Amino acid sequence: MNNKKIVLFTVVIFAIIVALVLVLNNKEKDESQEKVSFINIENQPTLGDENAPVSIVEFGDYKCPSCKAWGESVFPKLKEDYIDTGKAKLTYINVLFHGEESLLAALASESVYKQDPDSFWAFHKGIFDAQPSNQTHDDEWVTTDNLVEIAKAYAPDIDFDQFKKDIDEEGMRDEVKIDEDLVKEKDIKFTPSIIINGVMIEKPFDYEAIKAQIEKGLDNKNE
Repeated sequence: MNNKKIVLFTVVIFAIIVALVLVLNNKEKDESQEKVSFINIENQPTLGDENAPVSIVEFGDYKCPSCKAWGESVFPKLKEDYIDTGKAKLTYINVLFHGEESLLAALASESVYKQDPDSFWAFHKGIFDAQPSNQTHDDEWVTTDNLVEIAKAYAPDIDFDQFKKDIDEEGMRDEVKIDEDLVKEKDIKFTPSIIINGVMIEKPFDYEAIKAQIEKGLDNKNE
């Protein structure tokens, strides 16, 4: 074998090795996404076409600064690209990682959802908008009075006496417990946790990873 053939053979072998490494790396990346069993989203607040082929579930906490940041940075793009176009739907599940205030906000959101489902997402955004941008986890800002003011702005048609009762007397505790059980069942460890068609997104702020998983779900649907 002359030198020219040796060089060509070496280049071919090197290209094959590189290709194998890339394939293995992509495979490892896919396998690194944690699989989650089916999540029952019936009777949960869901945004988008109920028949959308891709189901996105957000586990979030109204006291969580990262959830506020996700809602401001990732959610608008997700809504424009996939929810508004009918390709995906988004369901929100309450997480109570930050104690009593997380519970109060969850009770309030469940009350609005029960009384006026069409106002839920506006109220949902209103709570996060009211979250102080410089808060720490221990700063108190979720109170019944504050939640009433938010509801007056974003869900003005609800019964406010019932709303206050649902918060102060935990009238929506059963509904919140359904979410708590899902958090335990799915072993949710951080917020926001984003699950797309049963796959936990490792980095919820990586929009390209979110898009890739959605597109994968759309491709599977079309096969």
